[in-house]
Amino acid sequence: MHDLTQPIETGMQTYPGDPPVGVESTATHEADGYRESSLALGTHTGTHVDAPAHIVPGGRTLGAFDLGSFVRTARRVDCRDLDAREAIAADRVPTVDDDVDCLVFWTGWDEFWDTDRYLDHPYLSAAAAEQCAKQGVAVALDTLNPDPTPSDRASEDEPDGFPAHHALLGAGLLLFENLQHLGAVSERFELQAYPLRLDADGAPVRAMGV
Repeated sequence: MHDLTQPIETGMQTYPGDPPVGVESTATHEADGYRESSLALGTHTGTHVDAPAHIVPGGRTLGAFDLGSFVRTARRVDCRDLDAREAIAADRVPTVDDDVDCLVFWTGWDEFWDTDRYLDHPYLSAAAAEQCAKQGVAVALDTLNPDPTPSDRASEDEPDGFPAHHALLGAGLLLFENLQHLGAVSERFELQAYPLRLDADGAPVRAMGV
């Protein structure tokens, strides 16, 4: 089993404008006889899953998905040749076998986690996202976002808004973001990414490649 999860830490990187993350001590062995911490974060912190409700008014929340929805037969798609803020074109989306229900786009951008460069990841073109949606497959990425993330280095020809989110979540699919270490798994693998039991628009997951 390979851990594909970014660690949750105070001050860690988040999507611009999302709540800051804090892990604070509330009790210590020395003072209280036990140790406990408080945790403050947004539902889209670190390695996490998006439910349709994240972007679709009235969309399904995580509570509408059974546990089996978070175990996926995945196919990894190697996109490490792409440059910063370059779109993943529709012709990069493979036609999947019947047993595959998740495409995992491997950009290698986890190398830049917790740096400004992480914001400038490759992203799914709207056509690529629609191609995934037509096949009914969930999508996972080792990036902050399937759409372009706001940055000082954004170009004028990038799509506005969240077209990839809308294509995927609008089709009722799940979206897994901020994976890491995708080089540790094979081209075909089982993705296990269980969220907190939280009936919300998303939640952090512990993602594993088997």
